[in-house]
Amino acid sequence: MLIAACVALGLSLLAVVMGDATRPIAGLPWVVLCLLAICDLLLSWPRRRSVTVEPLGDVFVGEDSQIEINITPTGPGMRGQLGWPEGLQGPENIDLSVQRSQIRFRAIRRGTWRLSNLWLTWASRLRLFEFVPKIAFGLEVTVVPNIRQIQSGGISTTVQSRLFGVKENRAIGEGTEFHQLRDFVPGMDAGSIDWKRSARHRSLVAKEVRAERNHHVIIALDNGYQMREEIAGLPKIDHAITAALATAWAATIGGDLVGLYAYDAKPRLFLPPEPGRTAFTRLRSRTAELSYESVESNHTLAMTELNGRTPKRSLIIVFSDFVDTTSAELMVENVRVLAKRHLIVFVTLRDPILETQVNAAPQDMNDVAETVSTGQLLQERRLVLERLHQIGVTVIDAEPDNVSARLISTYLEIKAREMI
Repeated sequence: MLIAACVALGLSLLAVVMGDATRPIAGLPWVVLCLLAICDLLLSWPRRRSVTVEPLGDVFVGEDSQIEINITPTGPGMRGQLGWPEGLQGPENIDLSVQRSQIRFRAIRRGTWRLSNLWLTWASRLRLFEFVPKIAFGLEVTVVPNIRQIQSGGISTTVQSRLFGVKENRAIGEGTEFHQLRDFVPGMDAGSIDWKRSARHRSLVAKEVRAERNHHVIIALDNGYQMREEIAGLPKIDHAITAALATAWAATIGGDLVGLYAYDAKPRLFLPPEPGRTAFTRLRSRTAELSYESVESNHTLAMTELNGRTPKRSLIIVFSDFVDTTSAELMVENVRVLAKRHLIVFVTLRDPILETQVNAAPQDMNDVAETVSTGQLLQERRLVLERLHQIGVTVIDAEPDNVSARLISTYLEIKAREMI
C-alpha cells in the first residue's frame, strides 16, 4: 500500500509540474488507488479462522520438541508469530501456509510455561494490505528434569551387571555382607576359606561376601545464584539435577536409600532417605519444583543443618560451584566438617568454553588479557579442588555431557569397595 501511495503521489506531482493542461487530472491516481483498495478489501476480506493445538506431554529440559497447529482456513504466504516465554526458545517467524504446521522449540528452563496468543500475518489479493489478527489458543508446556538416560535403560543395565551380574568377580574387601558358602576350588583366594565350617564339613569351604545394601545416599543441591550460570545452553542447576536423578536411579537399583537436600541462602528442602522406585518418583517431582534463585548460598548454615539431619554415616553427593579461592573458603571448611562423619563426593561442572579459550592462540592484546584472566580463574579452581581432595573428598570435575557417567561410575566403585 505504501508503494502504491508513493506512485500516486509521484504522478500527481508530475501532473502539477507539467502545467495547466494536466493539473485537472492530478487527483486521478488517487481515485484509481482508492478503487483498487476497495476492490482488494472486497476480494480479500478475512474469514474467521480457527486454530487448534495438539496437547503436549511433559518436555525434558534441554531437549527439542514440537507443537502441532491446525489452522482453518489457511492460505499461501501465511505466517505467524508466537510470544515465547522465558523457558522456551523457538523461531520468530513461522510458516503456516499449510493447514497442519509443526513448530519446533527447545526447552531451556523447568516449569510450566503458557503460550496464549498466535499472531497471523498474510497479504491481501492485490498485495495492498496486510492482515495481522491475534488468535488466542492457550497452550501450557510443562518442562521437567531430563531423565532420558534412565528411560533408555542404560543405567539399569550398568548397575545390575556391575553389582548383581553372574560373572562378577568379588575381590577381597569388596563386600562385608555374607552371601553364601561354596566349596573351595583351586584358584580361589585362600583368605576366603571359612576354617570353622571347613572343619565341621571336613572339606574346604569358602565364604562368599557381597557389597552391603541399604546405605544412605543423600543428594545435596546448591541452588544459589552461581548455579544459574549457563553452560551448554542450560543453567548449571539443570545439569546437576539431571546427573542427580541418574545417580538416584542407580542407587535405587543398587538397593540403597536415597534422599534429597536443596539449599541456597538457607535450607529449602530435605527428603529423608527412602528405598524403592517410589522414592525416585518423589525426588523427580520435588526437583522439578525447584525455582531458579538469585541469592548467594550460605554453605555454613546448609552444611550444619545437613550434618544434624543425618546422624548415620552416609554417602553425600554435593553439587555446587564457586568463583575463586576466596568465595570457596567457607564452603571448603564446612565440607571438611561434614567429611569427618560422612563420605563426601563433590561435583562441579567444567565449562568447555573456558578450556577452549585458554588453549586457543591469542590474536591481539584483548585476547591475551582474556586468556590470562581465564587461566588464572582455572588455576584458582584447581587449587580449591585440590584442597577438597586433600581432606578426603572425592572430587568430580567434568563437562555436562560426562558428569552423569562419571558420577555413576564413582558411586559403583564406592559401593563395591564398601567405603560408606
